[in-house]
Amino acid sequence: MSTMGLHVSHVTKRFGEGDTEVVAVRDVSLDVAPGEIVLIMGPSGSGKTTLLLMLGGLLKATEGTVALDGLVLSALSESRLPDIRLRHFGFIFQDFNLLSALSVQDNVAFAAELAGASHGAARERAAKLLGELGLGPRLRFPPAKLSGGEKQRVAIARALINEPSLLLADEPTANLDSQAGRETMRLLRHVARERGRAVVIVSHDQRIKDIADRVLWLEDGQFKGMATMARDPVCGMAVETADAATLQHNGQTFYFCSAGCSWEFERSPETFLGASGRPRD
Repeated sequence: MSTMGLHVSHVTKRFGEGDTEVVAVRDVSLDVAPGEIVLIMGPSGSGKTTLLLMLGGLLKATEGTVALDGLVLSALSESRLPDIRLRHFGFIFQDFNLLSALSVQDNVAFAAELAGASHGAARERAAKLLGELGLGPRLRFPPAKLSGGEKQRVAIARALINEPSLLLADEPTANLDSQAGRETMRLLRHVARERGRAVVIVSHDQRIKDIADRVLWLEDGQFKGMATMARDPVCGMAVETADAATLQHNGQTFYFCSAGCSWEFERSPETFLGASGRPRD
């Protein structure tokens, strides 16, 4: 097994002792490779937030190990974790958590300065990254003058500024309208694939299935099921591979929502594939 990516092995989290003990997460194992998006869903109180906090080194597991790129986070002292979180993780929150007194550029640059970049270098990197995310004209704006979708793009830029291996997103579309939510999902998919970042999303939003490679259902602190997702190269719909129509082409398996899409693909595969042989976004 490669050491790159996130590796979670038999993680359990208990709160309290004796009669008051509560097991929030029970014997969970999970691997997430660079470039992969995993969506964790489940009812309220299922342990999703507790698991996310453990994945990000914000909460110690009672049992089991959490490792990122070969570094065993669960074995580190509390004093080392803040620097590890800053350099190796990117966090994206439901409420954006932008600093109202700072400009868009300075909100992003601040995270780079905390990691040791000079003020000038941090601002330069922030401006470049924000420009790539379509926010070049908004660099000097305060967060209050941004739309919800723009705020989330700033939050994503801040999460990426230190080039982390893993992005952790907590309900990233919950406070967005449908259009901004779709833009955020497309951006997260682009970040995962083009920048090679592992992404774990905790959400109730069914639409995020459209960008996920796997969907895990967490209930009573345990994974109860898993759906592996693929994108129909013809219509762009996300489909569960277990139930999809399939077709082999150049040694790859492609998945389709219907026989009609598979027939259309079979007639002209080059219409739907990019130069790399993968489906076009």
